[in-house]
Amino acid sequence: MRILIMGGTRFVGLHFAQAALAAGHDVTVLHRGRSGAHLLPEATHLIADRDADLTALRGLSWDATVDVSAYFPRQVRQLAAALDPGAAGRYLLVSSMAVYDTPAAPGFTEDSPLLPADGPEPEEITVATYGMLKVQCERAALEHFGPDALLVRPTYVIGPQDYTHRFDHWVQRLARGGEVLAPGRPDAPLQVVDGRDLADWMLALLTTGATGAYHAATPPSSTMGGLLDAIASAVAPTGTTLTWVDDEFLQASGVQDRALPLWSADPLRRATNTADSAAALATGLSLRPVADSARDIEPFEPAPHALTPAGEAELLEAWHRR
Repeated sequence: MRILIMGGTRFVGLHFAQAALAAGHDVTVLHRGRSGAHLLPEATHLIADRDADLTALRGLSWDATVDVSAYFPRQVRQLAAALDPGAAGRYLLVSSMAVYDTPAAPGFTEDSPLLPADGPEPEEITVATYGMLKVQCERAALEHFGPDALLVRPTYVIGPQDYTHRFDHWVQRLARGGEVLAPGRPDAPLQVVDGRDLADWMLALLTTGATGAYHAATPPSSTMGGLLDAIASAVAPTGTTLTWVDDEFLQASGVQDRALPLWSADPLRRATNTADSAAALATGLSLRPVADSARDIEPFEPAPHALTPAGEAELLEAWHRR
C-alpha cells in the first residue's frame, strides 16, 4: 500500500511508520521537521505544518491515511480539504479512550455513550477539553472521510519512544528499588497498550479492510497493582517493596496526579480503564507482556513535576505515622 502518515516521527506514528516500512509498504510522512527528521530514510518526507499549509499534498494520492496528530476537528477538516477527492484512501484516526461519557459498567464496548460535544470547538487542549475535542475529531473523520473511517481508541500507550514518560517513571522508580510508594489501590483499573503492538495492529486493520471504532487496551481486568508487579518482575532489585498509600491520604497531602503518573482518584478516569477490548483482539491486536515493555525502556531525566525521592520518602514517613 501507499500510506500517508500525518506525523510519523514520534512515538505511535514512528512505530507505525517503521512497521509499515518493514512490511514493504510505500510510506510518506508529513511533519514539521522539528523532531525525528533524520529518521525513516526509506520514507518520503513532506515537510509542512498541518495548521498552516497543506498544499504539499495536492496532486498526490494514497491507499490509506493514518492520522496520529489530529487533536482539533479543524485539523481533520483541513486535511480533507487539502486532498483531492479520494486521495486519502482508507482513513484511520488515532483517537482516545477519553471520548467516553461516564461508562455504564466495567467492560463497556465501543458503542458506549460519548461525551457531549455539540458546543463550539475548544481553543486549547486541557484535561477538561481533550475528550470533547477527540469526539469532535471522530465526527469530522466520519463526515469528511466516510463511514469506512477507522477510529482507534487507545488507553494509556506505553513502551519505547513515549515522550510522556508516564510508564517510564515507574520503570525507573522500581529499578532503583527500596520501599516504593504505590498510589491508590492495587485493584484500581488501569489499561495499557504498547505502542509497537498498537502500530502493528493498526497496519493489520488497514490491510484487512476493517471499519468502525476499536478499543486498544489490555483486558478490563487489568489493574495498577498488576502493572507495578509486572514492572517490578522485570527491573526491580531483590528486596524492593510496594507500599500502597490510599487516594484520600495523597489528596489530603496535596499530591497532584502528574506527580505519580498513571494514578488518578478521578472516578471517570478509572471507569474508562475498564473497556472491553474483545473487538480489537478479534481483529488481531496482540499484546506483549508488560514486563517486556518495561525491559525496553531507556533511562531518562525525571520530569520536573514528578515526585522526587525526598518527596516520596516524606510521604511514606507520614503514611507510616498516621
